[in-house]
Parts: sequence; structure tokens; C-alpha cells
Amino acid sequence: MSSYPAIRLRRTRSSVWSRRLHAETILTPADMIWPLFVCDGEDVEQPIASLPGVSRWSVDRIVARGQEARDLGIPCVALFPYTQAERRTADGREALNPDNLMCRAIRALKDAVPEVGVLTDVALDPYTSHGHDGLVDDAGYVINDATAEILVGQALNQAVAGADIIAPSDMMDGRIGMIRDALEADAHQNVQIMSYAAKYASAYYGPFRDAVGTRGLLKGDKKTYQMDAANAEEALREVALDLDEGADSVMVKPGLPYLDIVVRVKQRFEVPVFAYQVSGEYAMIEAAVAAGAAERDAMVLETLLAFKRAGCSGVLTYHAAHAARLLG
Repeated sequence: MSSYPAIRLRRTRSSVWSRRLHAETILTPADMIWPLFVCDGEDVEQPIASLPGVSRWSVDRIVARGQEARDLGIPCVALFPYTQAERRTADGREALNPDNLMCRAIRALKDAVPEVGVLTDVALDPYTSHGHDGLVDDAGYVINDATAEILVGQALNQAVAGADIIAPSDMMDGRIGMIRDALEADAHQNVQIMSYAAKYASAYYGPFRDAVGTRGLLKGDKKTYQMDAANAEEALREVALDLDEGADSVMVKPGLPYLDIVVRVKQRFEVPVFAYQVSGEYAMIEAAVAAGAAERDAMVLETLLAFKRAGCSGVLTYHAAHAARLLG
């Protein structure tokens, strides 16, 4: 093999056009899903203090965000509801209400911008008075099978409203197969399932809990159903089960601290893998920018490119609109 000076790897880096020509990984607005928080009211924007630059929006203003996504080339938005305290119950029954906040937002988006995909969260934590993703027994343990039955009803409720992608984030065992069977039986064969297959019990979720109103409600933690941060092989088992049960794509959450899991899932299964750049990751970038320790544009694009380089088909990110403008 020839050596220096015959081989100079810097040759292809020497100009902008050449770097573009030799780029191994490409990031576009089509690689992003934009998470949006919806709240009650009309013409409402509620800034979220722990997520600077992110707000809750009333349904009418969620429609405007959907139109913005379309114009920016972002193919899909993800919805998360802020449920009023009086509608939260121990059994999360508001999740089954066909006129709940989530369903109203789905219908409004599909009426106004049908060309934009709508991904919906399936879990009970936005609807429960205790902040857990499922039903809780007297000992505080989240009950798997009874919860899964309710999640099936929640998924069907959202599919009827027009959801394009059902995204169960609860981490109950067996729920993907149950939801897939129910969607097939109810003539929703084309509704996709993006499973939160490897969702870790993470310290990075704090601002999200502010956004959906569960901070302060949660008793204990979610470690009996979300994954242990120490485990990687277990993530592969979770993914294998969800794919076998009918998931069309899988998600790793959080994102950047778990890129090793993204790589292993992609290499093992060769299926569409998504990552969620979660609220804590977003807040850390914004805090670094506010402190003068980082330049937002460069940091946003570099982190999103890292997800693509690791094998992601796409990324859920609160920076989606900002990144799309930079790439536009």
C-alpha cells in the first residue's frame, strides 16, 4: 500500500464543493419529525420555561405549525397533549374520549394539511392523575396486561381520528401485537406502528414532564417498565419482540447518549430506526448557547447528523423547524 505523500486524505477536504461531493451522510428536512405540544383554548401559546423556544399550542395554532412543517419540508409531526388536571384520573379514561385534545388536534391537522404525517403518542401518562404510563396497583406497581388493553382502545381512538403513525411509548410487554391485531380488525391496515422499543428510564425527560404537566404528579419512578441504562442486549430483545409483533419501525429514546444502541439495532435488524432527541438533550443545547459556550446552528446540525451517521432513518427533535430552515 502506498503511503504519504501519495495518499493525502486532506485532498478531498480542501474545498467546500469537494467536501459536499464526498459527504457520506446527508441530512435533510425529510429526516425530521417535529414534536408538538397541544393544549386547550383558542389562539393560545404557552411557552415552556424549561424548554426555551418551545411552547404548548391550542388546536388552531397546532394547525399553523403543521402548515409550517409542510412549508419547511418536514414530513411528519408528533403530538403530545397537555391534559387539564380535572380530566386526569387514576385509570386515564380521557385517553379513550373520541373528542379529547389529541383527537381534536389530529382531525384539525389532517383536514388542513393532509400531506403532513401525524404521529401520536400512545401511553396513559398524559391522562393519569399519578403520572404513570399505565394502571397502578395498591403497591404502586404498573399493571401490564390491563394497561395494554386500554392502550389498544387509545390507539384505535387515535386511528379513527386520522392518525398516520401510532407510537406506543409505554413499554408494556405485548402491546404492539395487541394494537396491530386491533388495527387490522378495525380496517386500519395502513396505520403504521412506530414502537418505542428501547425506551430507557432516563434522567433526560424532565422538561418533557413540564410540557405535558406530569412533573410533581409522579410517585416513584418508571424503572419497573422503562429500560435500565446499563443494558444493551436487552434493547435488542425488545426490538426483536416488537418487530415480530408487527411494528413497522422502532425508536431508541433518549437519542445522543444511546447512539450505541441505534448502531446495534440498525446492524442487527436492518429496519427503519428512529431516535428521539429528548427534552433534556434539547435543553442542554439551549443552555450551552445561552451561556455562550456553543453556537446553536452548528451544534444543532452536528448532533442531528450524528443520528443519521449512526443509522437513523429519522429523528424526533424539537429543533426540527430551526434545522429545516438552516438546511433550506
